[in-house]
Amino acid sequence: MDLSKLEKKVGVKFKNQELLKESLTHRSYLNENPGWGKHNERLEFLGDSVLELITSEFLYKKYPNESEGRLTVLRAALINYQMLATVAKEIELENYILLSKGETKDTGKGRESILADAFEAFLAAIYLDRGYKTSEKFVIKFVLSHLDEIERKQLYRDPKSFLQEKVQEKFKETPTYKVLEETGPDHQKIFRVGVYVGDKLLAEGKGPSKQEAEVAAADKALGNL
Repeated sequence: MDLSKLEKKVGVKFKNQELLKESLTHRSYLNENPGWGKHNERLEFLGDSVLELITSEFLYKKYPNESEGRLTVLRAALINYQMLATVAKEIELENYILLSKGETKDTGKGRESILADAFEAFLAAIYLDRGYKTSEKFVIKFVLSHLDEIERKQLYRDPKSFLQEKVQEKFKETPTYKVLEETGPDHQKIFRVGVYVGDKLLAEGKGPSKQEAEVAAADKALGNL
């Protein structure tokens, strides 16, 4: 398998070609080629953390006045599996992923997940082979370059929707909101709202309307989670 075109495409020359091959090997491929070597799941595990760190640091420096919850929402939009699958296609990574014959036929959501996982594994291989700085340049060039598009098209999810997804994933429950306090005259009220999982208070938020207070509470809760 000639991977020189891929290396040229992303601007990274690997010292360890075996590491590069491992990053592109899906588990299913080994079922049909048991003597090939390792699959990429361990690299995917590492790449996920490398990607999150680079993206978090980039957003932290770019938006010094943004809340933790807002940064979390932006990061989620940049590194979710749909975005990573898109980036994998842009760098033509799918042309090099080794799959079983059955997996090769899947063109739906399963394929996007495989592409996203392979991208994370590929990033981990860059990190192990060339170090953090090269990994950072790679992520900034191919992933974080989508930030303007995400903001322009508002592709990020609002804090309430994102919090609901996270809470359901973590606690298997839906968050609820409760007005804790109303202050000020009728024409200039300030609402203080709490967001809960069961009886547990996750965070509080304030705003000139219940909706805005709920969004503020969700924003803080995302940071806490």
